[in-house]
Amino acid sequence: MKKTLNKMLPKVYGRYFNLLARASKKRAAEKAFYVFCTVRKGRVLPNQKEYLDEVKSDTLEVKSHTLQTYHWPGSKETVLLVHGWESNTFRWRNLVAKLREADFNIVAFDAPAHGYSSGQHLDLPLYSDGVQAMIKKHDPKYLIGHSMGGMTLMYNEFKHQNTGVEKMVTIGAPSEFYEIMNHYQRLLNFNNKVRKALEEFVLDRFGFTVKEFSSSRFAKENTKKGLLLHDELDKLAPFHSSEAVHSYWMDSTFIRTKGLGHSMHQEHVNEQIVDFLKN
Repeated sequence: MKKTLNKMLPKVYGRYFNLLARASKKRAAEKAFYVFCTVRKGRVLPNQKEYLDEVKSDTLEVKSHTLQTYHWPGSKETVLLVHGWESNTFRWRNLVAKLREADFNIVAFDAPAHGYSSGQHLDLPLYSDGVQAMIKKHDPKYLIGHSMGGMTLMYNEFKHQNTGVEKMVTIGAPSEFYEIMNHYQRLLNFNNKVRKALEEFVLDRFGFTVKEFSSSRFAKENTKKGLLLHDELDKLAPFHSSEAVHSYWMDSTFIRTKGLGHSMHQEHVNEQIVDFLKN
């Protein structure tokens, strides 16, 4: 029964938005946006608590959110880790072990509405604000982002061009916001009137169009040394995303895998990331 209800719920939302748009397109767009940004998973689970509690550091106040940060001290360069949608810092445990072997200084944080951080909603510009706050505080030379975290790093670099950052790594990251929006519209089956109003809402709120928000576009101006990893069979972020970003990112290396999935926690993947940072 629960699975059936979960499958029905998106269509119920879609019908609601369609009906609401008849009275107010603006109101329908606002509702659609906040449903889109609502985080339903990613809080700290019982099996994650011990690991995270041992490395908790300060909290950061960013745009009315309290963000939990983490720190693994090391004598070498500082690495900032940025997790994906409906995840938290626990997802980095395998890579952290490899980075600690190489004695890197490692920092991370839970995105708004994730892990121990406050909030219920997350959008990518807000996530970028959190990343920038971490960069200002810790001055990392290396940035690593998984999935939405990787997309956030591309946007943040385009926006801020932090001179202290030397290398960036993205893992299974999407690229085109309009593709994400296409998926959202198909999932909820709302009509093009709602879609147009939603795109206008995004433009008014953030100052860019859905088409303009593109990691491949951001990559054209990225002067950092980059490493992109993506699995051909990734079911959550399309493989062609990293192909496109790599084609525009002048100083980037692209590693394609097959059969490793979206998370890419495997040891040899983490070793390749560490080698990239060290060399």
